Amino acid sequence: MAEVNPLYLDRLYREDVQSVSALPLDWGRLQDKSILISGAGGMIGSFLVDVLSEQNKSGLNLQICALGRNLGRLKNRFAGTDCPEHLEYVPYDIKEPLDHGMRRADFVMHLASNTHPVQYATDPIGTIMTNILGLSNMLEFAQNTGSERVVFASSNEIYGENRGDTELFGEDYCGYLDSNTLRAGYPESKRCGEALCQAYINAGNMDIVIPRLTRTYGPTMLMSDTKAVSQFIKKGVAGEDIVLKSAGTQLYSYTYVADAVSGLLTVLLAGANGEAYNIADEASDIMLKDLAGIVADQARSKVIFDLPDETEAAGYSRATKARLDGSRLRQLGWKPLYEIDAGIARTMKILRAIGNCSEIT
Repeated sequence: MAEVNPLYLDRLYREDVQSVSALPLDWGRLQDKSILISGAGGMIGSFLVDVLSEQNKSGLNLQICALGRNLGRLKNRFAGTDCPEHLEYVPYDIKEPLDHGMRRADFVMHLASNTHPVQYATDPIGTIMTNILGLSNMLEFAQNTGSERVVFASSNEIYGENRGDTELFGEDYCGYLDSNTLRAGYPESKRCGEALCQAYINAGNMDIVIPRLTRTYGPTMLMSDTKAVSQFIKKGVAGEDIVLKSAGTQLYSYTYVADAVSGLLTVLLAGANGEAYNIADEASDIMLKDLAGIVADQARSKVIFDLPDETEAAGYSRATKARLDGSRLRQLGWKPLYEIDAGIARTMKILRAIGNCSEIT
């Protein structure tokens, strides 16, 4: 039997889970129901499972079906979880059709995706097909088994480049994307996924909501994650200098994992069919160089600017601004628990306390 995941022994992590579980959401909608979660072993999916398991301690009686490619990793991640009798593990490649012989899930939350830059570059076909085929398989399963609602986790990447005509991206904003690039595979396939959802709503009379996640960080991050914020945090936890491979003027929205999951749950339980919702808070909008500085301050290290030469620079995105407007989600009652400074500090404290988390996430 796997040892208890040290996250469950950490006071701050337990507080995060309990704080989201205590939010005044319409939890009764999940009472005695079932939910299927793809990407359950990932940064966001695993925190979501922990919150729902915490609710089960209060008698929610929600059966959780956790999908993931690696059964062993799922079992290790949730070793020591609350209410294990309500948690079922299903090893599954999202690009394959899901057996409709499985029992019906009242709710389907599709979170699985390639979500970091190295994957985009080294597995571009897998990135695209995971996003498109994976969603198609989840929608087919939900339609054929009569699920009540599907949640498709989309991304801030669908907005593309800021055209200079707005400060914040609202849900109806259409930015610029050059589709004739390798890097376009991720955002274009997420855009296609949103269109596919609308097609199923129209043709299949389905109930689907679309939360758009922004750059998410937190103690459930995978050690394989190559996003800049994750690289900064890993260096900081190790007490090393933070390496910034650009001038750091990119201005983006960021979200602590507990706030990302509370946003997902708000959209699941209160969102309108067919609508998209940005999960973002202006208080966590920050330039990359300032984010690096926050991590360095926490680590008592320094930021090293390792600017690329002309050849290296050709492979990087242009400095850009991508800030999301979260007002539509706030109208549903959502508000974040942590701004960027507090979220980064909390992440690093938890990761330091649990030691080498690469074996358990």
